[in-house]
Amino acid sequence: MANWKSIFEKWNAFEGLDPKLKQELYTLQSDEKALEDAFYKELTFGTGGMRGVLGVGTNRMNVYTIRKAVYGLAKYLLSHAVNVKDRGVVVAYDSRYMSREFAVETAKTLGAFGIRTYVFESLRPTPVLSFAVRYLGAAGGAMITASHNPPEYNGFKVYNEDGGQMVPNEANKIIETISKIENELEIPVLDQIELEEKELLIWVGDEVDNAYLEKLNQISKLDEAEYKQDKDLQIAFTPLHGTAHDILTRGLKQLNFNQVSVVTEQAIPDPEFSTVESPNPEEHQAFTMAIDLGKKVGADILLGTDPDADRLGVAVKNKAGDYTVLTGNQLGALLIDYILTHTNKVLLSNARVLKTIVTSELGQAIAASYGVETINTLTGFKYIAEKIHEFDSTGEAFLFGYEESYGYLISSFARDKDAVQAAVMASEMAYYWKKQGKTLLDALDGLYQKHGYYREGMSSLTLKGMEGSEKIAIIMNTIRENPFEEIAGHKVELVEDYLTSERMNKSTGETEKIQLPEENVLKFVLQDNNWVCLRPSGTEPKIKCYYGTRGTSLSESEDTLTALKEKMNQVMNDIIA
Repeated sequence: MANWKSIFEKWNAFEGLDPKLKQELYTLQSDEKALEDAFYKELTFGTGGMRGVLGVGTNRMNVYTIRKAVYGLAKYLLSHAVNVKDRGVVVAYDSRYMSREFAVETAKTLGAFGIRTYVFESLRPTPVLSFAVRYLGAAGGAMITASHNPPEYNGFKVYNEDGGQMVPNEANKIIETISKIENELEIPVLDQIELEEKELLIWVGDEVDNAYLEKLNQISKLDEAEYKQDKDLQIAFTPLHGTAHDILTRGLKQLNFNQVSVVTEQAIPDPEFSTVESPNPEEHQAFTMAIDLGKKVGADILLGTDPDADRLGVAVKNKAGDYTVLTGNQLGALLIDYILTHTNKVLLSNARVLKTIVTSELGQAIAASYGVETINTLTGFKYIAEKIHEFDSTGEAFLFGYEESYGYLISSFARDKDAVQAAVMASEMAYYWKKQGKTLLDALDGLYQKHGYYREGMSSLTLKGMEGSEKIAIIMNTIRENPFEEIAGHKVELVEDYLTSERMNKSTGETEKIQLPEENVLKFVLQDNNWVCLRPSGTEPKIKCYYGTRGTSLSESEDTLTALKEKMNQVMNDIIA
């Protein structure tokens, strides 16, 4: 990329620059460090697509970076898919600032290539977008969202014709095209009115929603008689100011979960997410208002979805009458057990569970106890979607896919993580256990007693800007060149380097090939079923460290987890000190 100052000067001299961005650019000129951060690099595709802070500059989300990404998408689709112009691209958006505007900009840019765009009339969840691509037979899709990031963020996720997020070999072709664009400020677009007149912009109503809900109906594991009955389960639900309210409440109602109370203040789409510190169901503070409502109505289960409704958090009443928020790994394990318990045993030999390399091994242990194989993928649900697509030709049957960061998929009619599917299945599962006088916590304890006490965690180090990116690279390179012999007193047995696709046995020195795409990830498998995994985030200025432990008691597992976290945090901070 050219010197950031020359890029800034090009933007500053552009007469047609968006007036709001022009004003922001003028303001930034008094702060050279902020100006540098806005222009020193370009936003690129990571594990969750393109995501960044809203504002002026090549390193920000704005109409010009959107047009640039869409230009790359259009060129890619025209070269790699058939009948693209008529099949078109589906676009959905969430409740964030500029989401609808970016959706229209996507259509305006695609329209300049003669490609039809289907844009939803109002905000929709990510899984509905994934389903819509398949339902409408589109050549691809785009979702305008920054998931659970703070209000100043937005993003652009790109989908292939299978309804899954594009994997690196696809995204890299888009990036290659983008890199050849000489001036993102002059990418041609069509006017919205012209698009509508030429039927290059089609507004999508509730047809897709209704088709999605029909599919949702079919995931239930209840027999027909029980399916039709009113369910004695009190549910409290918060969409955290996002997209899930309408479709999730409809989904629960059609399965006759009629005792659903919604956190009214958080049912309203709000780009500021004004009632929470972060609209992330992974964080317990996001459940504060849901817990208050749950206590009022005596809820058995609390459901919380993130703004684009691809992640689900669940809390359940404990013996003290308060609520315990389940981790993503815990809910995933419970769902695997429930689904496998209620699946015809004849089908299990060919069934597959999919999870990521940083997801708990408890799910794999549960699946193995049913004779079901678990397949690991790299981090990012796009890899799970890719594997499901492979099953279409191998004849293997997808049964369940999940990742530790609260993403689940029960049925492959959508090809991205789906909080709506997961919420309906979690409610059904809670109802199943309630009939037996148990809570989900009781069921989880039963799994621990049978398979071992698994605990997982994650810590991260945020390092912003160009200097931060360099420090993250230093951490990864230093540890890669000097791999651990032990971590917090736990001997390293295997070193897995996903950048070189090699797994080394520390005792024998023997190596084997890892049959996964290359990615900048290091995993250390320790004695006694413990592990540590280092991975730079693809969409945020962070390096993340994941941990997994297994003990004969919960306290043993938690002690090991604490020791591993403290050691890794010390190591990372010492490297960049």
